[in-house]
Amino acid sequence: MSDHSDHPDHKEKLFILDTNVILHDSSCIYQFQEHDVLIPITVLEELDHFKKGNETLNFHAREFVRALDLLSGDKLFGDGVRIAPNCGKITIRLEPEFHPDLALNFPDHKPDHRILNTAYHMAKENPSKQVILVSKDVNLRMKAKSIGLMAQDYRTDHVKDVSALYTGSRIVENVPDNLIDRLHTIPFEIDASELILERPLCPNEFLILRNGKKSALGTYDLLTQKIKRIDKISAYGITPHNAEQTFALSALTNTDIQLVTISGKAGTGKTLLALAAALEKKRYYQRIFLARPVVPLSNKDIGYLPGDIHSKLDPYMQPLYDNLGVIQNQFPESDSKHSQIKDLLDNEKLVISPLAYIRGRSLVKIYFIVDEAQNLTPHEIKTIITRSGEGTKIVLTGDIFQIDHPYLNTQSNGLSHLIEKMQGQKIYAHINLEKGERSELAELASNLL
Repeated sequence: MSDHSDHPDHKEKLFILDTNVILHDSSCIYQFQEHDVLIPITVLEELDHFKKGNETLNFHAREFVRALDLLSGDKLFGDGVRIAPNCGKITIRLEPEFHPDLALNFPDHKPDHRILNTAYHMAKENPSKQVILVSKDVNLRMKAKSIGLMAQDYRTDHVKDVSALYTGSRIVENVPDNLIDRLHTIPFEIDASELILERPLCPNEFLILRNGKKSALGTYDLLTQKIKRIDKISAYGITPHNAEQTFALSALTNTDIQLVTISGKAGTGKTLLALAAALEKKRYYQRIFLARPVVPLSNKDIGYLPGDIHSKLDPYMQPLYDNLGVIQNQFPESDSKHSQIKDLLDNEKLVISPLAYIRGRSLVKIYFIVDEAQNLTPHEIKTIITRSGEGTKIVLTGDIFQIDHPYLNTQSNGLSHLIEKMQGQKIYAHINLEKGERSELAELASNLL
């Protein structure tokens, strides 16, 4: 159920949709319950520019226009068309004359201003209704509010409370000595029921068990309902520096866990650990894909950048190559593990590429790492995961507080959405990395600046 209708004012509502809402979720018109939805004709004009292409935006543009065509049949949109049983009506509004209240401050050549103008006219013409402009563009929402219009973000796929988002691990205090001792002796496990816990454990949840004198690291196995000890392991020369990184490597190297998310600020080792684990476990997979979404600066397309496609994309991919270089430099040039990385790249057994270039490829027996996943929408995350084939492991890393996408935030990005929805699934593990491991200076800057 959408929360767009949850408002103390019980006036009939009319929701006016911005183009970016439709490009974010082509099924958005079904989320407004019994309330009516209006689409300015300018929005249809803008959607026309997005119909061709293989990106998620293009998919949403096509899906929405097809759905609208099926709803309308052979009828014109005079009084609107019922969206679905128990839903309101949808109407297309032709562009009205630019309202004199707006003309001085909002030039009419901008599509955003024409959408704003339509919403303003509807509010003036329908004083008995609560007219609400729904947009993912915070600047347009501010403009709407400046002229007395109500404006909201599209909140249907928002995470309700980021501060309460699943972290994947917990500390259990005052654990009896004998339980910790048993985790350190064969068979290195205890029954989960022996622990006193405030809330039930999730599958593959990690624990720090301690009592002031002794401690142990463990993870919850749903199948056996036991806490199994986690050992500190290295992966392709990379050794974890703290308990959280130890947990991350455990999940990343466990072939039974098919989906892993790792969140954390810059410098916590998210991408480095994922890549090291992939190289360590490469014998179980046909290829390693390492990808990241391209979110150009100022929301410009990469076409504006100079040079060929490789020179355009190199700045976006360089951090991934940097991580690969760190791993490679763990070994001398004479070591086979050093040269093996170059061989994997040359033979395309290790592929580093923008996400859009990998998304259409076959994902069978692939170790697939998606970096900067906080810049993906929930639908894009779903598209990636639902294409995974037999024997594929998908790892998504990112910082939900460092988002470059113009229409996403900590609540609406795909990584937050995935963590909230996947919590409790037996083939899923998550860990939030909090401690930076780059340097004392980098950690200080991250915390203070």
